Amino acid sequence: MDYKPYAISWNTTYRCNLRCSHCYLDTNALTNQSVSELSTQEGYKLIDQMAELNPNLLLILTGGEPLLRKDIYDLSSYASQKGMMVVLGTNGNMIDDDIAKKLKESGVTGIGISLDSIVPGRHDTFRGIPGAWDDTLNGIEACRRQGIGFQIQTTVTKENFDEIPHIVEFSYNLGAKVFNLFFLVCTGKGQDLTDITPQQYDQALHQLYDIHIKYQGKMMVGAKCAPHYRRIVYEHDTSSPLIRAYAGGCPAGTHYCRITPEGNITPCPYMPNVSGNVRERSFVEIWKDTTDFQTLRFASLNGRCGVCECMDICKGCRARALATTGNQMDEDEWCNYIPGKYGNNVIRLSTSETFGTEENFTMNWSPEAKNILKQIPSFGRGMVIKNVERFAAKNNHQEITLEIMKAVREEMTANRKTAFPKSMNGNKDAHPIENNSQLQENEEIPWTEEARKRVEHAPDFVRPGIYKLMQKKARLHGFKEITSGFLSEIRDESMKLASKRIKNIGFDELRMDAWDKAKEKLKSVHKKEVID
Repeated sequence: MDYKPYAISWNTTYRCNLRCSHCYLDTNALTNQSVSELSTQEGYKLIDQMAELNPNLLLILTGGEPLLRKDIYDLSSYASQKGMMVVLGTNGNMIDDDIAKKLKESGVTGIGISLDSIVPGRHDTFRGIPGAWDDTLNGIEACRRQGIGFQIQTTVTKENFDEIPHIVEFSYNLGAKVFNLFFLVCTGKGQDLTDITPQQYDQALHQLYDIHIKYQGKMMVGAKCAPHYRRIVYEHDTSSPLIRAYAGGCPAGTHYCRITPEGNITPCPYMPNVSGNVRERSFVEIWKDTTDFQTLRFASLNGRCGVCECMDICKGCRARALATTGNQMDEDEWCNYIPGKYGNNVIRLSTSETFGTEENFTMNWSPEAKNILKQIPSFGRGMVIKNVERFAAKNNHQEITLEIMKAVREEMTANRKTAFPKSMNGNKDAHPIENNSQLQENEEIPWTEEARKRVEHAPDFVRPGIYKLMQKKARLHGFKEITSGFLSEIRDESMKLASKRIKNIGFDELRMDAWDKAKEKLKSVHKKEVID
């Protein structure tokens, strides 16, 4: 098997403008200015070596805070010109219109921005700097104005565990293309934190699947550092695109690695074992020949992971096993699954469902169709080619055109519950926000004239409740004004909830006598008063 790198995270610097309590980089490293970061020229050389293995890989430039490197635009431009898909991982605090524009011009195709709460004070505490939340939201707005796509990254902890659905909804309203929930591996400064429990871990993954269903076709929703998520998805839908993964599960050391600021190579950011340094050996040599990588590529797992039928789509988190037991081949203790549910037969994906499938054209493709492929990360390109050509052959097409690719996409959306958003430039329903007004309980959100007139036609006894609910919902979702469209959205949401609750008390339809029945079952005096 060809173990080609498809994604690489490069911690370009230890320097950072925040002091996040969960950072996997060591505290001393963050403050140690004597660390010799790879120079610009060394960075170019490293990128050249990466390109020898895969010129179209996904390169994640992160930190620390990568924008503290003055040459970050040079590095991203150089990698982009090589054919790499470059994304930036940042806290967003330094981004303004000028920086967003320069990033876009330097070939950055997307920005991952960290946001850990919709409550400003909670986010600021997590990030260690007052005002971080406002600065992050300003950065997001700058990205939107400059037309550069962004995704929201949230690390789940005990502090924000109950916020997850609200953070996802907030991210969607901001205009994010993707929401990723990161699961903490207790290393670096994060080792001093108390992680969520295995039960909460499992609960969060099940909840995330439900959230994915809610936003499918609108915004991609995924889990990071949680390979078990694919097993949970499989339990819900054996044909879901979310199961698509690298053969062998977690790609650390097989199709993915991390580079530290001084040039050390590790299988992933949460694994401290250094496989080599690019100042001493070439990246190509380290990737191909080091023992650490070979061990992960031909993994012999212990415990439940070693006998699990999901090992080929999961493999557990090797970094978490290393952090908790000292042996990266031990079982991942944060997974509570007991093998055997599927008869001990290992679940395997076909090549058309696997990331890392080689690009192999068996049909003619128009130049326009091939250009579309360049927008797809190289790890998924071979899989897309197979699926498109299979569709074309089934429908007796001789050449792959833009129209055929569009038809394939529509079929995937309709029949396969695809996770890909319809708009490549972010969701079209995003609303601008007022950073300083978010979640301020006493601040009045203005109404459009059309929205206010709609409420005036409502019966007197429900009008005050509508006004109060809309103010609360607008603050929660970050809306700067209440529109007629927003009224319709909340109305539909409320009617669905009401129908669900009415069914729970024994009615098949919403009738006036249902209210009296509901009152009998309610224990809350306040809720009874609401019905009255």
